[in-house]
Amino acid sequence: MDELAALSLAIFILIATSCVTILIALTRKPKTIAPTLPPGPRKLPILGNLHNLIGPTLPHRRLMELAVEHGPLMQLQLGETSTVVVSSPEIAMEFLQTHDLNFATKPFLPSAATVLYNGRDIAFGPYGDYWRHPKRVRSFGPIRAQEVNELVRSISMVAAGAVNLSGLLFSLAYRITCRTAFGNKAQNQEEAFLPVLQQIMKALGGLSLWDLFPSSNLVRLVSGTERKLKKLHAEADAILEQVINEHVARIRTDRVEDDDEHHQDNDLVDVFLNLNTKNHGLGFSITHVEIKAVILDLFLGGSDTSAVIVEWAMSELMKHPRVMEKVQKEVRKMFDAKLVVDEADLDELHYLDMVIKETLRLHAPAPLISPRECRETTMIGGYEVQAKTRVIVNAWAINRDPRHWEEPTEFCPERFIDTYVDYNGQNFKFIPFGAGRRVCPGIQSGMAMVKLLLAKLLYNFDWKLPNENNSLNIDMSEEFGLTVKRKNELFLIPVLRHPQPQ
Repeated sequence: MDELAALSLAIFILIATSCVTILIALTRKPKTIAPTLPPGPRKLPILGNLHNLIGPTLPHRRLMELAVEHGPLMQLQLGETSTVVVSSPEIAMEFLQTHDLNFATKPFLPSAATVLYNGRDIAFGPYGDYWRHPKRVRSFGPIRAQEVNELVRSISMVAAGAVNLSGLLFSLAYRITCRTAFGNKAQNQEEAFLPVLQQIMKALGGLSLWDLFPSSNLVRLVSGTERKLKKLHAEADAILEQVINEHVARIRTDRVEDDDEHHQDNDLVDVFLNLNTKNHGLGFSITHVEIKAVILDLFLGGSDTSAVIVEWAMSELMKHPRVMEKVQKEVRKMFDAKLVVDEADLDELHYLDMVIKETLRLHAPAPLISPRECRETTMIGGYEVQAKTRVIVNAWAINRDPRHWEEPTEFCPERFIDTYVDYNGQNFKFIPFGAGRRVCPGIQSGMAMVKLLLAKLLYNFDWKLPNENNSLNIDMSEEFGLTVKRKNELFLIPVLRHPQPQ
């Protein structure tokens, strides 16, 4: 009986203790479960992971190396900035398609904002109607054709000597952008604008400590970036304002003379000025500030992209004589009867298409797609991507992913035979220009330029390396910036095959 009483007491005490424990557990504030962030290398105080990017290896290559170790969705702390790096097609599709609206906004970068009118341009502006409407601006095809023909004529005059093809390509791209933006009557501004533009591109193309430590006045002052960019902005702004004022005066004169019936948009400045005078239903007005911002963005984002692509394409063709022979045979078979490259027939050059795609796969003009910012905390690939985190998509790594590309480092245009993989951002294993809502708006006009220029160079000329160099010894080193071009300019010897008609 005593044993039964003792057992009953023990059970009572156990039950009572359990109840008290449960009550305490229920009333106690639950422990916060730490979010599961993407993996990444170990961080240092203040610097975060900046030390992981310091060294001779270019950023897109170094980020690919880190992704091999830490995974296709990798978290980095770059100064004050929390950043995730995407290195696989599957994860890229999550950001750029599945959750594209949540990642459509560009982050605020002090350096870019200083030059580009505080985000009132295209590339760095918030996602919205303002960004979409400039894509409706019409193409300037005749300008492209005239300038390319002039380039061919100038190369034809070289008598068996080497030409700096890189220099010619970038000069051509700048002239086309100037004529597209300013028209034919702004030669003085063109000459003054080029050195300013080159300095801006150099300043924005590198790693900016001001962007990585935006709240630090010490960094802002010591780096000198703000002071330098404000000076460059003032110089560019004065030139662009002069161009716009001259256009305004000319449009007024034309309207008086033509009774407002015969005036046509001659260039991009005209297009935007006339948007404010016609009922386009935009829902907002376009001031001189917006026009200058968009024009500057056009130069920064488009003035050398086509030149970079053609430069790398010609480099790869010189390195691979078999491909050069095959693509020249296709081009010449198409146009030998006409004795001139007709832009209307370019869509029939299927192997040239493959050459361009393979060039873009290996040499995306901007290997790191312009950063985006997470609006709201989101789960991606089983990891939490927190609000305000910056997202960098490494297109260079994705375009060389060995899980999706056989022999990914080899230049082989034939890999695109019987495969519909385009560069418009619809196939996430091949995104040289990005994808989703913020895909590059100038793809079509830019690629039309690339195709025409390459077809002309391949039809009108044979090409040789200087000093009888071996094609296998061509230097393919890169230089990182807003675009990744050749580190050393490409010099080639043109041999005229088909003169350019007058």
